[in-house]
Amino acid sequence: MTTTASADAATGLSATGLFTDHYELTMLDSLVGAGRAQVPAVFEAHARQLPQTVGFGVVWGVGRLAELLERFRFDEADIAALEADRVVSDATLEFLRDFRFSGEIDAYADGSLWFAHSPLLTVRASLGEGLLIETLALSVLNHGCAVATHAAAMRQGAGDATLIEMGSRRVHEEAAVQGAVAAWVGGFDLTSNLAARRRYGVPSGGTASHAFSLAFEDEAAAFDAQLDTHGAATTLLVDTFNTTQGIEAAVDAARRAGADGPGAVRIDSGEALEAAAQARAQLDALGATATRIVVSGDLRLDDLRRATSQGAPIDAFGIGTHIAMAPSVGIVYKLAAVGDPEPVSDSVSDSELSTPVPLRQVAKSVPGRLDHPGEKFAYRRVRSGVAEAEVVASRPIDAPDHQPLQVAAFRDRRAAVVADASAARDRRIGQQQALGTPAAPGAALPTIVV
Repeated sequence: MTTTASADAATGLSATGLFTDHYELTMLDSLVGAGRAQVPAVFEAHARQLPQTVGFGVVWGVGRLAELLERFRFDEADIAALEADRVVSDATLEFLRDFRFSGEIDAYADGSLWFAHSPLLTVRASLGEGLLIETLALSVLNHGCAVATHAAAMRQGAGDATLIEMGSRRVHEEAAVQGAVAAWVGGFDLTSNLAARRRYGVPSGGTASHAFSLAFEDEAAAFDAQLDTHGAATTLLVDTFNTTQGIEAAVDAARRAGADGPGAVRIDSGEALEAAAQARAQLDALGATATRIVVSGDLRLDDLRRATSQGAPIDAFGIGTHIAMAPSVGIVYKLAAVGDPEPVSDSVSDSELSTPVPLRQVAKSVPGRLDHPGEKFAYRRVRSGVAEAEVVASRPIDAPDHQPLQVAAFRDRRAAVVADASAARDRRIGQQQALGTPAAPGAALPTIVV
C-alpha cells in the first residue's frame, strides 16, 4: 500500500501558503516594488557536507513536498490577515491573492542516496515564486532526510537485529507520522505508529507498557492476560519490578500457555548490553532458548554499534527519542542563477526582446562555505554495476555510465511524483547495493563537480 494523506487532513488547512517565514514576504514585497518578482531564477537545495554517522544521505520528502505545493496558496482569510497586520503592500497582496506555484521542479527521487553538494532539488521559477516556497521545501526535506539518513546509520549500527521505531511520543503528532515513514525508508523494520501504517503501508507492531503490568494484581496475571489474547509468540515486558523475576514469571506464564517460553521478552530500562547478556543466560538456563530479546530505553546510535561490536545477544532494538529527533543534515536552499527585467526601450528590436537572456550565475561567498553557482545536473557514475562517483555538472552529460539522478517532481502546477514509501525503501536498498560494499561510517562516494 502506498497511499498518502492529503494536506487538508494533515494540516486542517485548505491552503499552505502561510507555511513560510515572515522574511520571505518581506523580500517578496521589495521585489514586487522593484519590478523583479517575475524575473526568471533557479534555486537549489543541497547539503554542504554529510553527517559523520554514515557515508551517504537518504532522501525522503520530495513526493510529499510536491503534493503540498499543489495547495500552496493564500486563501481569503490569509490575505485578510496579512492586510490587517500590514505585513506587505497592496501590490504584493494582489500578487499573493491569485498565487499558484507555476514553476518546474526536478529532484532526487525519494529513497535516493545523496552526497555532499548533491542538488537534491532544482527549482526553475520566477524569483518571487522560488523565494516563497523556500521554507516549506526546507521544512519537509530537512525533517524527512534527517530521519531517513539517521535511520540508515542505525541500520548499519544494528547489524542483523530488528529495528523498531517508537518515537511518536517525542515530537509533534504529524512529525511523528512522517518520522516513522522516513525511518522505514532508511532501514527500520517496524513502527509503533498506526497512522504511518494506515497512510503509507509501513509495517507496525507493539508489545505492552509498564502500566499494563501495574494494572493487574501481579506480573503473572498480566502475562497470562497478554498470552491469552495474543498467543505464545507475543513479547512480554519483564522489567517492571525486577528483571530476573520478570523473566522467570514470563517463562512460567508461557508454559501455562503450552510453550517453552514467550516469543520475546523486552527490557526497557537499565544498561542494555549487560541486561541482555544476563537475560540470555537466564532464558537458556530455563529452557527458553528460542525466546528473543528486545531492548529499548533511550538508545542511541553508539549503543547499537557497541552492542553489535561486542556481540550482545539482542534480537531487536526499540528506538524512540534518538530517531524521532534525528540530528540535522543541514540542507540549505540557495539562489543559483537569476535573470534581469527585460529592457524597455524604443531602441530594442522585437527579435532582441524574444531572445532568451542567459541567467547570471550567482553563489554566496563565505569562507568555509562552498556553494557552486549556476544550474546543475546530477549523475551517478556506475560501472559494472558499482557506483564510483557523484557527478554534478553545469551541463547535461550523455554517457551510458552516467545515470541521471533527478526526476521531474512538479510540472504544470501539479505534482509529478507521489509519496510512495515502499518504492522509496526499495530504491534506497538498490542504491546501497550499488555502492559495492556497505558504506562504513565516514565513507562516501566522491562528488565531482564539472
